[in-house]
Amino acid sequence: MPEAPQRGTTALLLSDALARRPRYLADLEHLVSIDSGSYSPEGVNRVATWTARRLTGLGFEVDRSPVAVPGRDMRFGDLVVGRLRGRIPAEQGGRRILLAGHLDTVFDDGTAARRPFTRNGRLAHGPGVSDDKGGLLAGLTAVEILLRRGITDFAEIVFLATPDEEIGSPASRRVTAELAAGVDYGLGLECARENGDLVIARKGVADFLITVTGRAAHAGIEPERGANAALAAAHLLIACQEMNGLWGDVTVNVGMVRAGSRINIVCPEAELHVEVRSSTQSGIQRARQAIVVAASQLAVPGTTATVRQTEACPAMEDTPAARAVFARAREAGAELGLDLGAAATGGVGDANTIAGAGVPTLDGLGPVGGGDHSPQEWLDVTTVPHRVALLAALITALGVTTTADPDTRSTPVRVT
Repeated sequence: MPEAPQRGTTALLLSDALARRPRYLADLEHLVSIDSGSYSPEGVNRVATWTARRLTGLGFEVDRSPVAVPGRDMRFGDLVVGRLRGRIPAEQGGRRILLAGHLDTVFDDGTAARRPFTRNGRLAHGPGVSDDKGGLLAGLTAVEILLRRGITDFAEIVFLATPDEEIGSPASRRVTAELAAGVDYGLGLECARENGDLVIARKGVADFLITVTGRAAHAGIEPERGANAALAAAHLLIACQEMNGLWGDVTVNVGMVRAGSRINIVCPEAELHVEVRSSTQSGIQRARQAIVVAASQLAVPGTTATVRQTEACPAMEDTPAARAVFARAREAGAELGLDLGAAATGGVGDANTIAGAGVPTLDGLGPVGGGDHSPQEWLDVTTVPHRVALLAALITALGVTTTADPDTRSTPVRVT
């Protein structure tokens, strides 16, 4: 069985990352200057072109393809997948590692011109500087310094760059799940938390559409012949909101309500759009069952309701397998003088889909940043070399099976 690379390698990786910091910052300024909001496919494709070119230059086999949501007339940017084979085949103990970042931001066209890339001391600012252009670039740089050192002790690195993460990855999620089914570890390139923590868990999400049907009637002449769907929906809204706090960290939010068409008609139909989040799949299922029960017990006679799940993203759960990956990261971090913590977050990312496929996953492996989705978004540029070296060292640590490595894959989550 192949031996894992020696620990002294980490110091060399840090030296290489420090040497590449000026190029990293120049590339970051270039990427931040490109408007690449999720709804701006032309801008996303400019970042895709740059990323694909960089991967090709590193020796990856690159597949760039358009993605779409069946039945939805909406354009997305392209999805980029790079594959790089290492020197140790899987049958000889080599591991396959998926690096996942995204090309899109939450910002509209014109934002890069209004708020261009700037540096103020240790902080860089600009749209997407942290989420996720800083992390995407860190992943590319980490692979580059490994290859420059001739370190290819893995079966394969798969580099994934999605065009629609900021809107829930509706077009790319299927591809992400398919790629995850063929790897041993998943490493997310979202930036580290503001205090430097890595991300060990992310809440899963399920969205529901509840349609309440009543009976129309003239509101002034014979209201008694009607059954007010809006009133039934109002009671149901309260019932859903009261589910918060019942099952640990499970949250239930009625985010949108629609009802009626005219003021002089007893409302015949209403809609509730409900979001459920939980750090576990069991928590989501509990809330789902409670919503179904509440919808079957409406407070207004003559009204009925149907519940349909419209979207689902599995939880990235804090599992023993994920903790084992985090332990490797802590070891590498200690060699770099980093005392790493593990954080759980309510935000959803592509790491959720990878973890949902049963893959041990760790996220937050980009540089330290914060203020995401706001004009104050920032990246601490002084953390770039250490975080790039950390990611490279973690890839090295995970790339080869050792005698102490258990079978860490878990049962994939079935999302319905």
